[in-house]
Amino acid sequence: MVDLGTDRSFTWAEMDERTMRLANALTHEFGIGHRDRVAVLANNNTNFFEVQFACWKLGAVFVPLNWRLAIPELEYIVGDCSPKVIIFDDDFVDAAEQLSKLCDIEHRISWGLNEPTDGSIASYEDVLAAAVPEVDLHPSTHDELLTIMYTSGTTGRPKGAEITQGMTFWNAVNCVEFYNCGPRMKNLAFLPLFHTGGLNVFANPAFHFGGINVVMKSFDPAGCLRLLTDPELAITHFIGVPANYLFMSQVPAFESSSFPTIVAASVGGSPTPVPLIETWAAKGLPLQQAYGMTETSPLVLALKPEDCSVKIGSAGMPAMHTEVRIVDDEGNDVADDEMGELWVRGPNITPGYWNRPDATADSFHDGFLATGDAARRDSDGFYYIVDRWKDMYISGGENVYPAEVESVIYQLPEVGEVAVIGVPDDKWVEVGRALVVLKEGRSLDEATVINHCRENLARFKVPQSVVFIDEIPHNATGKVLKRELRDSHGAV
Repeated sequence: MVDLGTDRSFTWAEMDERTMRLANALTHEFGIGHRDRVAVLANNNTNFFEVQFACWKLGAVFVPLNWRLAIPELEYIVGDCSPKVIIFDDDFVDAAEQLSKLCDIEHRISWGLNEPTDGSIASYEDVLAAAVPEVDLHPSTHDELLTIMYTSGTTGRPKGAEITQGMTFWNAVNCVEFYNCGPRMKNLAFLPLFHTGGLNVFANPAFHFGGINVVMKSFDPAGCLRLLTDPELAITHFIGVPANYLFMSQVPAFESSSFPTIVAASVGGSPTPVPLIETWAAKGLPLQQAYGMTETSPLVLALKPEDCSVKIGSAGMPAMHTEVRIVDDEGNDVADDEMGELWVRGPNITPGYWNRPDATADSFHDGFLATGDAARRDSDGFYYIVDRWKDMYISGGENVYPAEVESVIYQLPEVGEVAVIGVPDDKWVEVGRALVVLKEGRSLDEATVINHCRENLARFKVPQSVVFIDEIPHNATGKVLKRELRDSHGAV
């Protein structure tokens, strides 16, 4: 592992010793055992991986937290998974303190540099130094729960997708066909490691095959471009969302850049504009579009490099060990070039959601996970994600579910009804627009709505505009007709 933020690097032997020490401390000093949860709230750092593997050695459950979320959102997640320990860095000391009090977290460990001297927070490096590199390893099968990764839900509450040993293994295996993964791979990890893209494409596959992970604390367009073009560093693999590629292409140095060492450049999280694909192709670097979800660990579909310029707009073909169907409202397979809902099944699919048997039951049909995304397949067998089957939109690579935003806006007493839709945006692909019907005789302005959202939601979920309208259309059963709203109010 190479940590660019702290200028540290670790061999496999050093990494193993550190994770053994941490596992020993977690079990003997902090009482962590089988299926106990350990939460991490931090920027990218090689310590992130040490916590992950220490948990796995104990049979404990690793819970990476999305630091973009507001405290009320994190409070729900932490309350749901009930970790015994929260580990954090300097940027999230206050948030960890609040969450510890709100959710009664027993222990706190800081891997930052500003640990208090009163003993209320343990120092990560001191914890490792005081422990011995010995621990009773918990035997693991493919059914073993390794990680809970929270993803927003259409009900307005996040759901904890259970990620098993088998899912993690088969995802690594599935990556080989498309991305030429192996022991010589060197992955640049700049997507947040709390995200399935950052953690599982290609960080954990690189560990699985014996490669190297180079970790950036956070994405910086110029810095990232410099690393990708550095022949001495020789990065071979990386993944980004379209916005990452867009911002890098706007750096002046991009005009003279070349990428001689790159083996695989994957893009996912939201549809990639064709001009952006063409811009990178002109540099000799095909952007391999892919489709996946947190619940699918994540790879489901991907394009091989040779297909990127032939099947522009396609999310590719199914991974070797993943079964894919496109079905109609009755669950029947549709013909080629007809739109339906994408269903997936395989050893890389989640067994369900933590503490949510209801959501698990609703999401599976005959063993297939209903993704909620509309798709079609062409006559050559390539798949295209056509639209969101649900009402979700994607802003800057992050999923935004309108029901969650609407529930916050409904907290304002002046609001009679609200519907949130995604509208096009040059920078973030899509951003939110709130369509608000006021209660009779009440008044409200756009700034008040947006500021209220900023106080209660992650930044990427906050609507960028508010439109006050007289009526929200419904169908005969009372369901809001989002498609009509997109047609009438979805323009930029």
